[in-house]
Parts: sequence; C-alpha cells; structure tokens
Amino acid sequence: MTDRDHEPMTDRDGPLATLAGLAETAWLVGGALRDRLLGRPTADYDVVLEGDVRSIARQLAKAQAAHPFELSETFGAWRVVSRDRRWTVDLLPLGGETIESDLARRDLTINAIAQPLGQDELVDPFDGAVDLRERRLRMVSRHTFADDPVRSLRLVRLACELGFEAEASTVAAAAGAAPELTGVAVERVFAELKRVVSSDRAPAGLRLMDELGITPVILPELSALHGVEQSPYHHLDVYEHTLAVLGAALEVEADPGAFLGVHAERVSEFMSAGVANELTRWQALRFGALLHDIAKPQTRAVTDHGRVTFIGHDALGSEMARKILGRLRASDRLRDHVAGLTRNHLRLGFLVHEAPLTRRALYRYLHESEPVQVDVTVLSVADRLATRGVGSEAAIQRHLELARAVLGDALEWASEPPRAPIRGDELAAALGVDVGPELGQLLAELEEATFAGEVTSRDDAVLHARELLRGRSIGSRA
Repeated sequence: MTDRDHEPMTDRDGPLATLAGLAETAWLVGGALRDRLLGRPTADYDVVLEGDVRSIARQLAKAQAAHPFELSETFGAWRVVSRDRRWTVDLLPLGGETIESDLARRDLTINAIAQPLGQDELVDPFDGAVDLRERRLRMVSRHTFADDPVRSLRLVRLACELGFEAEASTVAAAAGAAPELTGVAVERVFAELKRVVSSDRAPAGLRLMDELGITPVILPELSALHGVEQSPYHHLDVYEHTLAVLGAALEVEADPGAFLGVHAERVSEFMSAGVANELTRWQALRFGALLHDIAKPQTRAVTDHGRVTFIGHDALGSEMARKILGRLRASDRLRDHVAGLTRNHLRLGFLVHEAPLTRRALYRYLHESEPVQVDVTVLSVADRLATRGVGSEAAIQRHLELARAVLGDALEWASEPPRAPIRGDELAAALGVDVGPELGQLLAELEEATFAGEVTSRDDAVLHARELLRGRSIGSRA
C-alpha cells in the first residue's frame, strides 16, 4: 500500500465529497477502497449508506449534474453516472445493523474494508489491510464461496488482476464450490471469465482455474485438451500448447514491433479497437487463442506410418467455438469473430511454402479469411511462436516474414475492401447478360483481377469479362 493508505476522501473526489454532505453516515467499500489503498486509479465507487438511497442518489445526481438510475429494486441499489462518464457511484443500503455486519457478508478480506466518507480511519474487522500489504487473497468466512459460487472465479480474476496469491484454505474452499458454478447465471460467469482472459496474467489465471476445478465446469472442451499428444513438430500437448499460444499472443500485443515488422504500429492501433462484448480485438484474439485447437481431440488420428493428424479441426473447431460462446451468452458478433479466427487459423501456415505470394494468392488468403484477415494473421504468428518442435526456428522465421509481408494489404482490405471498377448493372448492360449468379461470379473474378493489378479501368473490366465468358463458352462446347 502507499503512504496515503488512510487519506480521507476530499473535494478532489467530487461525488464522494458531495455524498459526505448528503448522507449522515456513508462508507466507501469494496473494490474502490481496495484499489485506492493499493494506489491504483479508480473512478468507480461503491458506497454503503444509511438513509433513503433513492433520495440521496437523486440529490447527488442533481448536485453533480449527473444521471441517476435504479440498479436493483430487490436490493435497493442505485447508480449515479457523470454526464461525461468519467466516474460512477453505486449506492447501496447498509446490509445488516452495522457496517461490520455488512462487511461480514463480503467475499475476501481485501474487499471487506470500509472507510467513512470525510474521515481517515478504516473499518477493517477481518484484517484486510494486512492481506493487502502481504498481497494475499483470503476468504472472509468458510461460507464465502458456498454463498455465491461465482466467487471462485472472481478469486481467479483478482489473482490475475492484482498479482496476489490465494492462501491454502481459501483455495480449498473455492475448489469445493466450483461444481456449483453450473447453477450460476452464465452472464455472471462470462463477465468474470472475460476479465481473467483480458488480464496480463491470463495464462496463470487459466492454470488457477484448472487447479480449482473451474475449467471442467465452465469450459469442459478446454479441459479435454489435456494429454492430447501431437506430432514431433509440436513440443507440447494440445492443452499446454493452447496456453503457450495465449502467452505468445500477449507477447505480440505487448511488443508488436518485435514480431510484426513495419506495420506493427498500424496493427496495434487496429487491434486496440472494440469488437464486441466490451472486448478489443486484442482481447478477442485471446479467446481465439484459447479455442483455435478446441476440436483436436475429436479429429485426432494416426496414419499407417505413425503420423499424428488433426484433419478438419479448423472447420469443426469453428462450430465448437460458436457453440461454446453461445453457451456463455456472448454476442453474435463475438461468436462470429472467434469462429472466424478458429476456422482460418491454419491458412497462412499453409502458404509459407508458396512465399513470396503472388497477388492472386494473397487475394485468396485475404478474401477467404475476411473479415478477420488482420486478426487471424496475428493469431497465426502467436500459434507459430508457440510451436517449437522439430525445425521450429527456421519455420518461425519463415512464418514471421510471410505475416509481415501480408499485413499491409490486410490492413488496407479491412479499411477498404477491393472492388471491381464497374458496377454490376453496368457490366450486365455492357455484356448483354442477365443479373444472376453468373454475373456475380464475373464480378468476383474481376475483383480478384483488380487486386492483382490486371484490371485497372472500366474498359479493362468489360474486356476481361468478355474474355472470361468466351473462355467458358469454348470450354462448354468442348
């Protein structure tokens, strides 16, 4: 903790200072106070108070020109959000007769600390401040996880986000409650899982989930990867390889210039944009890393010569990824995105032996992997970096060279996909053909020829299309 551990809430906190004057008795609690004591910036506050929560929420909103709304009619909680969304205050009624009884209902000691607004002392009945100093996660009571099994996953999330270690009895209790996660609303499970996967310590978080028995409950398909042996080109089984790919994805994200060449800055900017479910493309890529080989147990085979294969694991894995994320109530957009990553993660590796690629080969790669052509190229880099079996060093270098060569065009495609220099109706009129599947095929072929630089104008497009039609006519007569 910092030297300002017990600093009282002051006017610089804006809404907290206002609350101190509105509520006769109020305490800052939970993660907001925990992060404050750790010196971590926060603008999301949880405040427990005595009095009419609804009335105080509306008074706070009026005083701060903010927006109030009810969070839970059942629990009497209200939220006030600043107009510029720079801060949020959740107001909750006191749970129990005293603040100590309220804190006793919380999950971990580091979250069971309170500080009266406008005062400097801490209410800390479970020595949470000591656990903060010693970077320890410890349950408030032996009922902590039985009362709410999602706290088992929250334990993992906090271990990742804070870099703290859970003490032994807390680990045992969390593991004991893990099977009960089947009865928890999947939206709550996915909310915690997203934060585990989005953490800088995501691989360690996945290992802790496995240790606690959480993974078999919420991601049984991931658990099934344990012990699935691969070919000599891999040095790990499928489960360990999956975590290694996740780790490599984090390395690429942290230092794209070391892996992605001259386009690294543009790729990083592109991947930092939101894609779905409050995840950036970088964060969604981590789900792609987790699920890219998810179908390998179902597709594993051994040839007569003893070669291990996983033919079709990309296509089947795409379907499985979509179902898994559907089960977790992820948005359709995220399901489509991760399914696309899984379906296309092998494509670039198959092209390494063709490098340098022709423009037409590059077009087919980008077209077939659309709209995740940038993302899946980055995923393929992480996959290749994590594959360190026979001949890996040379293979990694060749793959990186190819990825760097295609990323510029992938970014351009994502910004403005290639188009033929003529509209469909114009082409139909020029050729005297009907609008239909044949015209659509001609336009697709013109698009490829345009990307390849073989067609540069409307006249070129008409001439090229006529030649295509003539060739088909000759072929059909033959």
